[in-house]
Amino acid sequence: MARIPNPFSIFRDLDEPIIDTGTLNRHTEAVLERHKREGLELAVRARWIALAVVAVMLPFLNPRWDMLYYEVLLLAMAGVGWLQRRVGVVGRSRRELGVLMLDILLMTFIIAVPNPFAPEDWPSAMIHRFGGFDYFYVLLAAGTLAYSWRTILAFGWWTSALWGLVALAVWLFGRQIPALGTAVQDALVDHPIMARMLDPNALQVDLRVQEIVIFLLVSFILAMTVRRFSRLLLSTAQLERERENLSRYFSPNVVEQLSQNDEPLKQTRTHDAAVLFVDIVGFSHYAATHDPQEVIATLRNFHARMEAEVFRHGGTLDKYLGDGMMATFGTPVPSELDAISALRCVRAMRESLARWNAERVAAGEPAIMGSFGLHFGPVVLGDIGANRLEFAVLGNTVNVASRIEKLTRPLVAEIALSDQMRIRAEGQAGPGDPALEGLFRQEPQAVRGLDEMVTVWTLSRPEAALRPN
Repeated sequence: MARIPNPFSIFRDLDEPIIDTGTLNRHTEAVLERHKREGLELAVRARWIALAVVAVMLPFLNPRWDMLYYEVLLLAMAGVGWLQRRVGVVGRSRRELGVLMLDILLMTFIIAVPNPFAPEDWPSAMIHRFGGFDYFYVLLAAGTLAYSWRTILAFGWWTSALWGLVALAVWLFGRQIPALGTAVQDALVDHPIMARMLDPNALQVDLRVQEIVIFLLVSFILAMTVRRFSRLLLSTAQLERERENLSRYFSPNVVEQLSQNDEPLKQTRTHDAAVLFVDIVGFSHYAATHDPQEVIATLRNFHARMEAEVFRHGGTLDKYLGDGMMATFGTPVPSELDAISALRCVRAMRESLARWNAERVAAGEPAIMGSFGLHFGPVVLGDIGANRLEFAVLGNTVNVASRIEKLTRPLVAEIALSDQMRIRAEGQAGPGDPALEGLFRQEPQAVRGLDEMVTVWTLSRPEAALRPN
C-alpha cells in the first residue's frame, strides 16, 4: 500500500537549519555575502521603481493638491529602502530587523492614518475601503530578493499583526458618522445585506480577516520559495568550493574536465604520464645564511612561478617537496601531448626563473638556480589514505624522475630527462621543436633502483649562483 505523505511535514522542516553558522567556510561566506548584496541592490531598485510608478499614478487617480502629502511619504519609503541597503548583512542583524519593522510601521501609517490635508471628514472604517493593504504585497515581493526565508515569515506575521491592530483600533475607537449609516439603511431598506456592506461605518470584519489570512499564506509560500533558493545557493557555493580545491592541484582545463566527469578519482587505474621534479640547488646553504622570513618569501615566489607554468601547460601539481615540487602531465586524464607539454613547461620554468633572477640581481639579491628532472612512463593513479584521502601518482616512473633530477648535480646540468621522455616528446611535437633544442646526450647513467643503465639527455645550466647541497 502506497504511503500517503503527511502534508504537515513541511512545518517540521522549518526547524531544520539551512546554514550552520559554526561551519561556514570562506567560500560559502563569500557566496552568501555576494547574494545578499545583489539581492539588496535589486530589492532597493525594485522598491524605487514601484514607488515611482505609484507616485506618478496617484495624481491621475486623485488630481488634488493634498496628494502631495502622500508623495512626501513615498519619499520617506524610498529613504527606508536606502537604509536597508546600508545595514543589510549576512546572518541575523538587529539593525536590519529594526529597519524592516520601521518599513512596516511607515507603510501602516500611510494606509491607516487619514490624510490631515484632505477636506473630507469620513468615518474611520473608510480607510479599509480603498485597497491600501495591497501595497504591502509590493514590500513583501521586494523583500524576497534580499531577505532570508525566516525574515519573510516575520514580515508576514508582523504586517498581519499590525493590520489586525489597526482594525481593532478602528472598531474600538474609530470615528463614526451614524447619519451616513442611517441614510444607507433607509435607501436600501429592502436589501439589508447590501446595506451592511455599503455602510460607511462598517468595519467588515470578515474581509479584514480574509486580508490577513491570504497575506499570511502568500508570505508562507514566498518564504518556502526563498528557502528552496537558499538551498540551491549553498549547493552552488559547495560546488565552487570543490572547484577551487581542484584548482589547487590541476590546471583550469583539467578542472573543467573533472567537473563534467562522473567517473570517481578514487578508481585506481594505470596509464602513461610525464613526471617532473623541480628543486632549488644549494637551498640548504641559502636557508642557513638568510633570515627565515626572507627564506619563506623566496620559496613562495619560486613555487608561485613554477606552479603557474605547470598550470599554464596543462599539468597537475602533485605536491610540494620542501624547496622543490613534483608535477605530472597526463593526470588524471592523459592526452596526446603530455610529454611535449612537460618539456615545454620546463623550458618556460627556466625562462621564468631567468627573468626572476635578473630582478633579484638588480636588487642586490643572489640568483636562484633550479634543477629539473623529467621521465615518461606508466604510473598508478588513485586515492590513498583512510580517513583523509589524497590523490596520488605512484610507480617506478615517479622514482626514476626524482633520481634523474638528482643527476643534474654531477652532470652539471639544469635540465635532465630520460631517453623515453625525449623520444615521446619528439614523436608528439616532431623534429625542430624549440623545446627539444640544445639537449645533449650523456653517457648511460646508473640509477638507483634500476638494473639497467639509463640514457639521459641534459641541457647545460648557466654559471652556478648558489653552492650545491
